[in-house]
Amino acid sequence: DAETRAIFETNFFGPAALLRALLPHFRERKSGHIVQMAAAAAIANYAGFGAYGAAKGALSSLTESHAQELKPLGIRVTLVEPGPFRTDFVGRSMTRAATTLPDYANTSARFGQYLAKIDGKQPGNPILAAEAIVKLVHSGEAPLRFVLGRYAIDKTRKTFASRERELAQHEAAGAACDGP
Repeated sequence: DAETRAIFETNFFGPAALLRALLPHFRERKSGHIVQMAAAAAIANYAGFGAYGAAKGALSSLTESHAQELKPLGIRVTLVEPGPFRTDFVGRSMTRAATTLPDYANTSARFGQYLAKIDGKQPGNPILAAEAIVKLVHSGEAPLRFVLGRYAIDKTRKTFASRERELAQHEAAGAACDGP
């Protein structure tokens, strides 16, 4: 529980607290643009990334709500959904579980090995990402979601297609639950 709470403190409660601190100033000015950082794990999560993806998913959901609440006040909101970028995220910034279980050797552990392997070799350039975010915000045309990097763009498309297939397959059974 302590490990999961720490991940939520950093990736959900921290950004939420920062937003609460900024909002009085933005409301007073009737303008501003909030940029929240989600992750590809919020688009669709991975084995071994449950708490991190859950925290980023919660931030994503909170940001969706804030976008609707703040738009009439002249405040814009963008949720950045990056794929893997060459930051120290996989290195010293990543929290790893203190205990590992052999039962998860082919799921969680394998994903951890993959992350270690790509550390420093991620395709995303953080400088180009920062420039793209700033340019988008200054354009006045920033979307609610800004997917960064080919990996995250491909993941988003595959996730949407998979969800659409799953919805179509089970739509009749789900719709049949509406009734008198």
